[in-house]
Amino acid sequence: MARYFDVHPVDPQPRAISQVVEILRTDGLIAYPTDSCYALGIQLGNREGLNRIKEIRKLDDKHHFTLVCRDFAQLGQFVQIDNAAFRAIKSATPGPYTFILPATAEVPKRLMHPKKRTVGVRIPDHPVVRALLEELGEPLLSSTLLMPGEEDPMTEGWQIKEELDHWLDAVIDSGDCGSEPTTVVDFSSGVAEVSRYGAGDAARFE
Repeated sequence: MARYFDVHPVDPQPRAISQVVEILRTDGLIAYPTDSCYALGIQLGNREGLNRIKEIRKLDDKHHFTLVCRDFAQLGQFVQIDNAAFRAIKSATPGPYTFILPATAEVPKRLMHPKKRTVGVRIPDHPVVRALLEELGEPLLSSTLLMPGEEDPMTEGWQIKEELDHWLDAVIDSGDCGSEPTTVVDFSSGVAEVSRYGAGDAARFE
């Protein structure tokens, strides 16, 4: 059964954040709000949690998982970025974008695209996520909370708690966080290619 945390969207309560991070550190799976929509999140080394995300979303091995990072310095530990990509990504973060880039040796192989050796990264602009990442001290391994067969992600904390109670260990509810997934920009070929249009303005990468 998932614990339910009602967290202030602008000034998240430190005690609640600490409790959620403790759940993450003990291999818990959480649903949390971002600046685009709800996502599922686990600690990087949580293999069982990864399998649970795959099962919830019915994902195959080609799915790009996302490392949700606190800041650009942290992001740079996990992906290789050339100068052009650096400038483009730096100017768009924090914000509702996911960037596909070649992974560094810091990224476990099971999290990379099996052929391309790439991984998704993002720096969200949401006080609750930023507080979680600050307390955790490492990226969250994340995936949009989009259920199989649905076109739109889940947006209500209470509904997530109700429908996924037996799958999750915690649900953070901080009110409305939007219902559109991130815009995904793929830099793996050396140039920016928009592979999904979403909450972020894609025009800057086209």
